Amino acid sequence: MPNTPPPIAALLESPALNIAGRILLTLPFWSSGIAKLLDIDGALAEAAHFGLQPAWVTVIATLAVQLGGAAALITGRFAWLGAGALGVFTALATLIAHPFWTVADPVARFHERNTFLEHVGLVGGLILAAILTHRKGRN
Repeated sequence: MPNTPPPIAALLESPALNIAGRILLTLPFWSSGIAKLLDIDGALAEAAHFGLQPAWVTVIATLAVQLGGAAALITGRFAWLGAGALGVFTALATLIAHPFWTVADPVARFHERNTFLEHVGLVGGLILAAILTHRKGRN
């Protein structure tokens, strides 16, 4: 197994890089949650657009998962639970919002497929976050 160069090892062990990584990984969730809080009518319209009824229940659940899950992962308190909730949420939301296989236009299908796969990659990152925080002995 190759050795990690000392400067890289120090960087990877840095608490600042750890927190920065968790903040960046959760950026799509906490920023979306804040935007929904600032525009509840828009959040309700978005839920209704995707046929998620009652829309207010969907918005409350979404806010709880986005903001609560992000906070858990950022703080490291029950990070596995936050990462898991965000991962399940992302998988479900991706299936609902980006069904590229139903899009007839090739260009639109290409963009929807890319967005779908980016979200799948985000789920993979959340899985890794749950694994790594568990290995470090966090709650």
